[in-house]
Formats: sequence, structure tokens, C-alpha cells
Amino acid sequence: MHIPSLTDAEELSCDVLVIGGGTAGTMAALTAAEHGSDVLLLEKAHVRHSGALAMGMDGVNNAVVPGRAEPDDYVAEITRANDGVVDQSTVRQTATLGFAMVQRLERYGVKFEKDEHGEYAVRQVHRSGSYVLPMPEGKDVKKVLYRQLRRREMRERIRIENRVMPVRVLTGDDGRAVGAAGFHTRTGAFVTVRAGAVILATGAAGRLGLPASGYLYGTYENPTNAGDGYAMAYHAAAELTGIECFQINPLIKDYNGPACAYVANPFGGYQVNRHGERFVDSDYWSGAMMAEFADELASDRGPVYLKLSHLPEESVAALEGILHTTERPTRGTFHANRGHDYRTHDIEMHISEIGLCGGHSASGVRVDDHARTTVPRLYAAGDLACVPHNYMIGAFVFGDLAGADASRYRTHADELPAAQLREAHELIYRPLRHPDGPPQPQVEYKLRRFVNDYVAPPKSGARLSLAVEHFERMRTEIAAMGATTPHELMRCAEVSFIRDCAEMAARASLARTESRWGLYHERTDHPRRDDEDWLHHLDLRKSASGAMEFTARPVAPYLVPVAEYAPTGGPSRHLGEVALEQVATAGSREAAPAGSRVAAPPVRHEDTGSASASPRILELVALADEQPRLEAFTPYLDDADPAVRRAAVATLTEAAPEGTGPALARALADDDAGVRGAAADSLRELVETLPPEPELRHPLVTALSSADPAVRTAAVTVLRSLRLGDAALYAPGLADPDRAVRVETVRALVSVDAVAALATAARDADREVRVATAKGLAAVTAPPAGGVLDTLAVLAHDADGLVRGAAFEALGSAGCPPVLADAAVTALSDEAWRPRAGAATALGAAEPEIAVPVLAEALGDANADVRKAVVLSLLRHRADDRARAALATATGDPDADVRAFAARGTAGPVRPHRATPPAR
Repeated sequence: MHIPSLTDAEELSCDVLVIGGGTAGTMAALTAAEHGSDVLLLEKAHVRHSGALAMGMDGVNNAVVPGRAEPDDYVAEITRANDGVVDQSTVRQTATLGFAMVQRLERYGVKFEKDEHGEYAVRQVHRSGSYVLPMPEGKDVKKVLYRQLRRREMRERIRIENRVMPVRVLTGDDGRAVGAAGFHTRTGAFVTVRAGAVILATGAAGRLGLPASGYLYGTYENPTNAGDGYAMAYHAAAELTGIECFQINPLIKDYNGPACAYVANPFGGYQVNRHGERFVDSDYWSGAMMAEFADELASDRGPVYLKLSHLPEESVAALEGILHTTERPTRGTFHANRGHDYRTHDIEMHISEIGLCGGHSASGVRVDDHARTTVPRLYAAGDLACVPHNYMIGAFVFGDLAGADASRYRTHADELPAAQLREAHELIYRPLRHPDGPPQPQVEYKLRRFVNDYVAPPKSGARLSLAVEHFERMRTEIAAMGATTPHELMRCAEVSFIRDCAEMAARASLARTESRWGLYHERTDHPRRDDEDWLHHLDLRKSASGAMEFTARPVAPYLVPVAEYAPTGGPSRHLGEVALEQVATAGSREAAPAGSRVAAPPVRHEDTGSASASPRILELVALADEQPRLEAFTPYLDDADPAVRRAAVATLTEAAPEGTGPALARALADDDAGVRGAAADSLRELVETLPPEPELRHPLVTALSSADPAVRTAAVTVLRSLRLGDAALYAPGLADPDRAVRVETVRALVSVDAVAALATAARDADREVRVATAKGLAAVTAPPAGGVLDTLAVLAHDADGLVRGAAFEALGSAGCPPVLADAAVTALSDEAWRPRAGAATALGAAEPEIAVPVLAEALGDANADVRKAVVLSLLRHRADDRARAALATATGDPDADVRAFAARGTAGPVRPHRATPPAR
């Protein structure tokens, strides 16, 4: 391709420019448009399937749901997880605004797990605080957001330019952001944008360290996130902070997927060493926890595993449904090719490569509590912004804050800065000047190998200094890279971003002369944490001379007190440029040696072409972008070709015009199983947005008589979710020949408090139905007196241990009167461990005179999960001196979970115990 002239740039203009079409970017664009701004959304891929969110999301890690968690508790939790170095005002925004964001997303159509009564099913995964909210249909989140962007009223305000990659934020003479410069990744055209404000939402610097596989794109984070925004913010003179605090995660050995503790732990999975022992003492998935993980892995107690093999078949099957679809569609194939099954093999875990990520650790662009950076009219949101452990909900919250604040500004009217445009043009098209130069994959591999060798922890001043020398030398090699296509230009630009991030990470790690955040910043030459000198943010920026300079900024006084830390604020101390350590072996030298240009043949990829699609299906794809009314879909929904009808269902779901619900419900009667299945999936996906109207209820009721069990199951689910049924409608489903239908019927009966019908379900021949009944009875809100407890008493004597365990566990919520407490005491001697654990849970709701003595004795149980349940029940009896004494003995338990929970019984205020009443 030829190099376009600087003067031939395609110029775009807008009030608010959003760079990045992932989690934060889409929300920023929607909010800015709602505030009346003309928005331009630039995405180097395609917004429909870009960003980390497009890979699927299995749950929310930080849902502060009223009644389940308090914002101040969450702020304190994140402060501890980040070793005190946190701007609480930013974290508090997520804590206080996150629930409203969950509700907003739900109105859009995002599904969060709820119980039978429509309450959010928040789980406790960490040992303090219940913040994890599962997302059973999390694979569809990005599709839901894209549907919002393409709504007719949004299309009038939001212009989406896919395949456009910005490389520099442009700033005016007064230092404020005025636009951006980039190029089209398919045509190679030079693109400039003038804007009133710029929002960076480009995600983490996930392609920094090299994965153990050596595959450039096999990273833990989305590999398209190459640190673009970090580099653009730096070159715009914005301050970045916490860059020395890396992101390092547990992952599946030899597979670039997370170990999924947030998914597995609520089902009963956990991390163990090779002896099957839980070993993690840290309360939060943080650098401290990763240090424990790394130590265990390196010891004679390694390897480390995610243990799922002890779970019942029902739990394993449910986990497979999440882990092999929402989380990683290739994961099931990976395990199958190794001959592994969760039922017989625990999953070997390892440690990921390093990256930079505000959302999962604390490294990013410095922002205030409205997502403003230190450059006027420049904003940052999502994993790019330094709001520690902000995760998905925090990305949405700060995208919303950025969009609202940026909407105050209108398009920049003056000329764009010519010198900055020339610099961006040179950066983009330089590889075309020497097409036979070293190809991007070779240069990137070398660069990231240096990151692994010299920057990854444990860190030392000598290795970090060598890293800086290597990164400086590689400027020459990066400048010599060759390219011949726009796609290769994109990859070459990404390598320059990775180099910038690598140098920032190395220099920042040199500047902080202490160890903090566990494995994230472990320095062997400064092994201790130093709160006196380093309870500070470490900010870096590009100086007027082009050098990286640093400032130590004291942590501001907390809004929420945390006993372990007492920041007092005060003046910052300017550190300037960080000095490298002398690591030469042949005498001192003043500068790093210059690199040499090494020519190598470029990599060529042949175009293999693509399969053609049916013209009718292509028509549907085009139709979706027009946001048509329901009538436009009718010919396709009635097409003779089932493939067209399936495509019509999918496209209708994406566009979701008025009347979509009844149309999908009618498709449940289609002759083709694939169409019926697609309609059932779509109804579940859209259920939060569907109005509970008679036109929808009628075809759903008809679907209850379908010969297809998947249709019957979906019909019950949607009727329950939309409150369109009653006990008389649901009860016949208990006789359905399909187990899944009967389980969903139990949930429906719980939603209408049909206690008498649930008593029938307690006699079902299938264990899973009886377990679902036991769990459901704990959620019944208005039962006839004694009805719930009578049925639980029957289930507590079931022949199956899993059912007995579920029944006793339900008594912990429903109440445990003396007669059932006696049964629970007996069950503490059950041969199976699950009934023993359930019995211990039940006794947490019993009178202390009955419960505490036997629970104290049960602390000697051989099973760690039973002891954990015992400790949790003793915590409910903390007002009793005997319970506190028993908890004190458990603080020395060999199991990490038991120790950690027992320690909570020796601190904090003691509240008098109230046994749960036997009938609510």
C-alpha cells in the first residue's frame, strides 16, 4: 500500500470522542448522547464484538446490593486489598453508584442471577462481604450493549467508526485535549478527529508479559488490549499512577483462561495444594493472595489445583455450562483432549504473565471521582483508569461518569496541532518505508521476553535497570519494523504501545523502593513494606523534555476509616527521573548501547477466502442495522428454510423491536428444533426487557404442552420471571417426564410460595428435584405455619445424603426449632460429609443452649468443609462465651478457610444471638 499524504487526512468532528468500544466506552457513549452531545465512537475492531466484555462475563465481582452489602464496607475491603494505597473517593463512586448501574443494565436486557422471588442472588466468595452477583447469560452482555447503541434515538447522536485506530490524543496550546489522530485498519487512510472532549476507554495493557506458551495472543487479558490508552495518555502528558502494581492472576495451566474461582467457589469449589489442603489465608483475590499462591506453587506442596471433583454431578454439570460457554467456549475441548473430567480430575493451576490493569489491580491513568484525568477535557474509564479492583461494574460506572461530565463541551473550533499530527503520521506509516524490515511478531516476541526476564516479579533494581536499557535499545528495532498492509500497521503501532508500557512498568518499579501488594510489587532488594515513606501513590508523567518523571503523592485521608492505615495527606515529593543501577561488568558507562537494525523477511499470510452465506441471511444482517419494526422480520420468520428462520430469530433478538417477546414465544412452536432452541435462548436473554403482556403469556402457556422439553423449560422460566403464572398453572409440571422441567417448576412454585405443591416435589424420584425443593423452601417468604418445616423435616431424613445436606442447610435460613435441632445434632454423626456440613449450618439458627456445645465438639471433624460450616455457625452465636472460646481454638486449624473465619470470632462487636423463628 502507499503512504497517504498528511494533507489527505479524513477529518471527523464531534462534541465527545470516545476511544474504545468495550465496556466503559459503550457506556460513556450512551450517557454522553443522552446528555445531548454529538458522540463519535472509534473502535479499532468492530463494536459488536470488541473489548474484554465480548469474551463473555460470568458474574459481577463488586455488586454492592442494598441489604446484602454496605458501600463503606466495600470501600474498606478494597482499601485493604490495595495495601492502603487508594483514592477512596473514586472507589466510593463504584460502591454507591454500582447498584443503580446493575439496574440500568438490567433494563437494557443484561441478566443477573435472581432467586425465585426476583431478589438478586448475591454470593459471598471473599471471606468478608457479599459482592459477587452471577450472570447466567453473561455471554450476551456485549450484544445487549450493541443493541442499545443501535437504537434509533442513539443512532441520531452516536456515530460509530469501526476499524479506526487512534494512536495519539491531540492537545492544544493550553494543554487540553482537542481530538485524536489515527488510521483506518482496513484501508490505511489517515484519520483526524477534532472534539470538545476525549474519553479513553481502551482497556488494560494485557499484552505486556509473554505467556508461558510463547503465543503472543495467549494472554489472560484480552490480547487486543495492548496498552493503547496507557501510551496515548502518557504522550498527552496525563499522569499515570500505580504502574508498578502489576496484574498477575491464577489461570489454568497451559490454557489462557482464568481459573474461575468467582464461578466455582459459590458452587463449593476451592483452591488446594497437591495434598488437597486449602492454603490461602488472604481474604481478597489480591497481590497478597497471589504471593501465597506463588509460594505454594514453588514449594514441595505444589502443584496447585482448583478442586471440583468433590462436587455432586448437578453442580459439576452447572459449572460446565458456565465455564465451557460463557467463560471460554474452547475450555471443554481443552480438557477433553487431555482426557480430563472435573468429576475425576482437579484442574491444575498456574500463574499468568504480568499486565497492567486498574480494574483488576491498581495500575492506570490517574482519574478523579468524575473520571477526569490531569489533562483538561481528557477522561479515562474502565481497566485503563486507576480505580483499584473496579471490575466490570466499575468500568460501567466510570464510563457513565465520564460521558456525563464530558458532555459539557462542544467541538474544538481551532486548527489541530500540526506538529502532533506529523508525529502521529510518522508513527503509523513508518513501517511502510522499509517493508522488508523485521516483522512485528519477531520484534514483539523479543520485547515481551525481556519483560518476563527483567520486569516480572520478584523484582530487583539490577534487573529493572537492565530492562530499561533493553527497552531503550529496542526503540531502534521497533522503528525498523516492516509492514505492507493496514493490518500489519496496526500490529506495529501496538508494539510501540507495549514498549511504552514496559518502560513505564520498569521505571515505576525502580522508583518505589519497598515491597507492597504481595506478588504485584515484590522487590528482593527492598523486601519490606514502608508505610512511613511509601503510603503514597507513585505518579508518572512525560516531562517537557520527553523523559519519564515521578512524584510520590501521599494518600489522602480516608472517607471510610480502615484500622490498618492512617494516611494524613500532605505535600507531594517530586522524585524526578529515576536513576538506573549500575549493572555493567566492564566498568561504568553513561548511556545504553545503541541497537542494530536486523533485517528479516516479513511474515506473509495468504487469504484463504470465506464461505458464502445465504442471500436471505445476508439480508437479515443488513436489516438489523436499520432498526426495523417487527413486520419487517415476518417474511424471514415464516421462511421455508429453517436456517433463515434461525437467523431471523437471532437478528430479531439483536434488534428487539416492539412485539419481539410474543414473536419469539410463537417461534417456540416451530417445526425445527434449532429454531425452537434459538427462540428459547432468546426469550431467556431478553426476559428482563419483555413487558408481561397477555400477548406474550398466551403462547408461553401453549408452549407448556410442547413435545420439546427445552421449550417447556424455557416457557416455565419466562412465565416465572415475568410473574405471569400461578400455582395452578405450574403444579402440573411436577409430573413432567423431563427432570429439567420439574426443577424449573420447583423454582416457579417457590416464586408463588406454593408450599403444598412443594411438599409433593419433595417425594420426586429424582435427587436433583428434591435438592432443588430443599433449597427453594429456604426462600419461601409466606408459607402456612409449619408447612415449610414439615417438608424440610421429611427431606432431612431422605435416603440420599445430598438431599439431607440441602435440607439441613435450608434450615439455617428457614429456622431450626428444637425438634429439628435434635435431628441436626444426630446428623453431625452422619457417615457422609454433606449432611454433617448441612447440620452444622442448621444449628446456626438453633438456640445456643442446644447448638453451641455440639458445634464446639464438631470442630474436630475430619472434613474441612464441615469444620468451615461449624465455624460459620459458631459466628452466629458469637454472643455466647462458649462459642467465642471454641472459635479461638479453631484459629489454629490446618485449613486456611477455617482459620480465617474463626479469627473473625475474636474481633469486632458482639451482637446477641436471635434464633430464626420456626415460621416466617
